[in-house]
Amino acid sequence: MTQFTTPDLCDEFPEQVSVVEPGFRSFGGLDAFYGQVVTLKCFEDNSLVREWVGQPGEGKVLVVDGGGSMRRAMLGDMLAESAVENGWAGIIIYGCIRDVDIIARLSLGVQALGSHPMKTEKKGVGESNVPVTFYGVDFVPEGYVYADNNGILFSQERLI
Repeated sequence: MTQFTTPDLCDEFPEQVSVVEPGFRSFGGLDAFYGQVVTLKCFEDNSLVREWVGQPGEGKVLVVDGGGSMRRAMLGDMLAESAVENGWAGIIIYGCIRDVDIIARLSLGVQALGSHPMKTEKKGVGESNVPVTFYGVDFVPEGYVYADNNGILFSQERLI
């Protein structure tokens, strides 16, 4: 994967990037990751997350609008391992994850608001590939996300 930092991308492409407001933490084994966006919108139900990480990721980033819920974990070790096996570059969760010690050892970028030990219910509720908005950024399917320990950026166009 190409080396980059989000500050350098902000300096080079200030008019092309939207910067996610602070509040996300890095949990994955990869501190820096980027890729084309696949969006999910689902609240306290990670059925769609399970479905998507089980498909070929082709270096893409799953951006999950979990409604900012701090009551359930939208990602755990088994789904994160599936994402690695299927070639996803990373997952950004507007919500929580669990199994943080295992996820920290995986070759996957993961950013989320926090951790919570409770799993979600599985009702099959949610939407795929719809625009989602959180922390000041509109994420549009097929745009690009760039994330590292400095922050998260979104661009309509590929920057690197």
